[in-house]
Amino acid sequence: MVNKTTLVKQSMRTEYFSTGWMVFEFAVGLTAGLQAGSILLIAFGLDSFLEIIAGGTLIWRLRKEALGAPQAEIERAEQRSSLVVGTVLLGLSVYVTAVSLFNLFTHQVANESPMGMAIAVASVILMPLLALRKRRLGQALSSPALVEDGMCNITCAYMAGTVLIGAVLTSLLNWWWADSVAALVLVYFIASEGWESFQTGRGKSE
Repeated sequence: MVNKTTLVKQSMRTEYFSTGWMVFEFAVGLTAGLQAGSILLIAFGLDSFLEIIAGGTLIWRLRKEALGAPQAEIERAEQRSSLVVGTVLLGLSVYVTAVSLFNLFTHQVANESPMGMAIAVASVILMPLLALRKRRLGQALSSPALVEDGMCNITCAYMAGTVLIGAVLTSLLNWWWADSVAALVLVYFIASEGWESFQTGRGKSE
């Protein structure tokens, strides 16, 4: 049976890799979104930035556990982080909704972005694998935060899939509205994740 120290080290390595990928995803997604004028890709990149914050906080929490910090101190830090991330995610959902509706009313068209599609394909493949690993490690460590972080990866995979669908419909069928409509679908995932984090931060999660 794997001891707790080894589990913590494995969890930290997983979070370092996950957070590093999110840095790459943020840079590529945001750059591609701005170049293509795609609110969908911009939202994808901004969500990756928020996951960097969440991942960094979890790394800090795991380091605390590795150094033997009191559990109460770790839980307080997690709660404050959840409140901040949840608030920002809810704000992002409002932003995406407003810009998407504006683009629909003004017939704004997003350009093709091979770079954006490439990062979305990679995320669709990688994120579920990371989520499964975090779930296994989180359950072994009795760490709901690590399991929840894995669910963020699942949300990221859903978002990447939505990016791909929007890009394909815009490129192949010339549906100018596809990017904005897909972005509105994306709001569901962003807002759901944000509300859950916000409630956790307020100490009202189930």
